[in-house]
Amino acid sequence: MATVIVVGGGAAGLVAAWRAACLGHRVTLLEANGRLGVKLRISGGGKCNLTHAGPPKELLGAFAKDQARFLRPSLHAFDNEDLQDLLRREGLHTYVRDNGRVFPLDRPGSAGAVVEAFEALVRRAGVEVRLGARVAGLLGRSPHLEGLLVDGERLLAEHIILATGGASYPETGTRGEVLGWLKGLGVPVQPWFPALAPIPLQQARPAREGVALRGGSLRLSVGPEGRRLAAFEGDILFTRAGITGPAALELSQAVERARREGAAWLSYASTLESPEALDATIQAEQRDNPRLLASTWTQRYLPERLVEPLLTSAGLPKDLMLKDLTKPYRRALVALVTALPLGEPQPVPLARGEVAAGGVDLGAVDPHRMLLRGWENLRVCGELLNLDGPVGGYNLQAAFSTGYAAGSLI
Repeated sequence: MATVIVVGGGAAGLVAAWRAACLGHRVTLLEANGRLGVKLRISGGGKCNLTHAGPPKELLGAFAKDQARFLRPSLHAFDNEDLQDLLRREGLHTYVRDNGRVFPLDRPGSAGAVVEAFEALVRRAGVEVRLGARVAGLLGRSPHLEGLLVDGERLLAEHIILATGGASYPETGTRGEVLGWLKGLGVPVQPWFPALAPIPLQQARPAREGVALRGGSLRLSVGPEGRRLAAFEGDILFTRAGITGPAALELSQAVERARREGAAWLSYASTLESPEALDATIQAEQRDNPRLLASTWTQRYLPERLVEPLLTSAGLPKDLMLKDLTKPYRRALVALVTALPLGEPQPVPLARGEVAAGGVDLGAVDPHRMLLRGWENLRVCGELLNLDGPVGGYNLQAAFSTGYAAGSLI
């Protein structure tokens, strides 16, 4: 029986501690907060999108190729079915939405129920849980970490698992400082970078707050007429400062990279038709329904709350009928629907991302054991790894799977 310290009581750390204890090791779980799973409790707006349905191959396909290669061994060892089976045995049942996202059965505090299930598992397995225990430093040098400095106390262990999370939502305790400590020990790392975050805009439009654009595509380009850099099909939601929603979150990392490189411009196409096809559609409507108001036609594609101010900004009279739609007016309408300008982004906030890109280089970690190469007893897992999948439960599954692999101590 070995002594094991797991640092971090989030998704990866809870599974790592449970797994190691189930294998007969003496495990201490250190959590800086006053309770376990603080970030997990707020995931998915408190509903907790646990994982994504489908076989491992489908889940891996959502990640970049190098990330998928790294995740394959741990995901096959502990996949989404294993996760749901484990929770079912604790009385927590799940369901799959049409988009493949897996959630606990709807009830108040669903995310909290997930944390409670894992806490029951670790405590029943015999894990010693120490809350309010903030690690202040790592003790030792490669190839062997002796232990940790915790609240002025030296804690020694034969195996140490770091599951401290990334740098998003610092109020939940994920401040990202461990990455700097590992870098100081010679571990290759990538700096934290915002991902799956809301996008602030240079021109905030608080009057649009709460308005959603659906069924189209958010597009990133070099400028208003510049080269297309990226696009993502999905909904966006206007906030007081900018935009959020699935498409905004997915594109946020690319937006911030483009912004830092000197040029980023956002627009939203509320239809996936080409401008040419939409122009032909509106000309046919002019012939068939000439007295239809241009504003009424536009509401087929854009929310009513936006239509009047958008027509005014484009110089179109609000009582304009299609029969009076000149070619310049028609082009203006088509442009609003196929490339509604959102403008330049402001810096994307690292702290507000659902995950943070960056972390320990995957090449520095054995994907079967989560053991840092060149080290005998130091493992990393969860968001501390340079993994960042899309919205939809993929990142939590990666945390659970890598935590399981780390706790297996193979």
